[in-house]
Amino acid sequence: MRQSAWRPARDWRGHRAALRDGGVDMSYAELDARANALAAELVQRGVGPDVPVGLALDRSCNLVVGILGILKAGGAYVPLDPEYPRERLAYMLADSGVTVIVTSRVAAAALPPHAASLVLIEDVASASMPATARPSVHVLPSHAAYIIYTSGSTGRPKGVVVCHAEATRLFSATAHWFSPGPGDVWTLFHSYAFDFSVWEIWGALLHGGTLVIVPRAVARSPEEFHELLSRERVTVLSQTPSAFRALVEAVRRSPLPLALRFVVFGGEALDLSMLEPWIARHGDESPQLINMYGITETTVHVTYRRIRRADVEARRGSVIGVAIPDLELHLLDARLAPVPVGAIGEIYVGGAGVARGYLGRPGLTAARMVANPFGSGRLYRSGDLARRLPDGDLEFAGRADAQVKVRGFRIELVEIEAVIAEDATVAQ
Repeated sequence: MRQSAWRPARDWRGHRAALRDGGVDMSYAELDARANALAAELVQRGVGPDVPVGLALDRSCNLVVGILGILKAGGAYVPLDPEYPRERLAYMLADSGVTVIVTSRVAAAALPPHAASLVLIEDVASASMPATARPSVHVLPSHAAYIIYTSGSTGRPKGVVVCHAEATRLFSATAHWFSPGPGDVWTLFHSYAFDFSVWEIWGALLHGGTLVIVPRAVARSPEEFHELLSRERVTVLSQTPSAFRALVEAVRRSPLPLALRFVVFGGEALDLSMLEPWIARHGDESPQLINMYGITETTVHVTYRRIRRADVEARRGSVIGVAIPDLELHLLDARLAPVPVGAIGEIYVGGAGVARGYLGRPGLTAARMVANPFGSGRLYRSGDLARRLPDGDLEFAGRADAQVKVRGFRIELVEIEAVIAEDATVAQ
């Protein structure tokens, strides 16, 4: 879509709270003005469509200002989470080729050596600056919106290039399930280097809702996070199963009420047995529990499955449901032939959510995003395994390789092996 696709809901110009951080609100009007000021500075620095821009900021309202400002300038943001190891940040800086980094004075001091120019967000996008018009930048649906680095089976992280069209269609394709609107309150719980954050940020802002920034310390304390959910009357919560497991225990011990409409799981396989105490207290209607299998290369979410009390009581496996309507999902064998119902096959995903590819890695892109033998376009070969159940649902069955996930982050064991092997005292 053109740049206007990234504007918030139709009534964004009012004083509705777009962001909330520590009890302090930033309105849609202020968010827009600050992002415009940042975008104007970035355009002067040579940023435009398909230009990668580093983003190194702690979790705050300024982080969202940075993302929106980069998008308004036509650029693609490259998350450089300050909590990442310096070695990984150095690799990402070199591999992405960013020449401009949006950061703060504090975060800039933690960056490894680099040759990029810095744009300090506290200087450019401050509330005291005069309003700035949105830069006139021609952005197409096929231009990159963000580049998120994931672990790689070759031992090197790889940058996944996701375009505007792939990101914006995620919300139109799933709106019938969630009916998001101005009354919803979402949380930014996850790192912006994890694509679950794309769902959290734009699920709120594209529909006129409020996005509550969850401080890192609060995200790591189930008790404090539960208090935040209750105090802010959060209605849409996204969680990895491992994070939610700890929250369930905190909720069990507290009388604080919740306003949740949905809890959306992703990033890891969901063990339904962990939901037993939650279901016993809250049931399965309010909030609804939704399992959404997803992959960075296919834009956050791929499937949808509402989890009900009967699923939990039956001790079913990790059911991930059916494909989002504008995606196609196939379970194939090594010859790219469909496997029968009940048999395990590798998940291949096609349709509107398939990313452009890996930044600067045409060979890897061709190997993982293959021609679709059942129609047009490409299929992403996920490396994940599943079986189709008689009722049409998919049940997740693990990996076809040694990749593991920790709190939603993909970790290739071969990547760890590659680092260990660099030590001259290690033979094997």
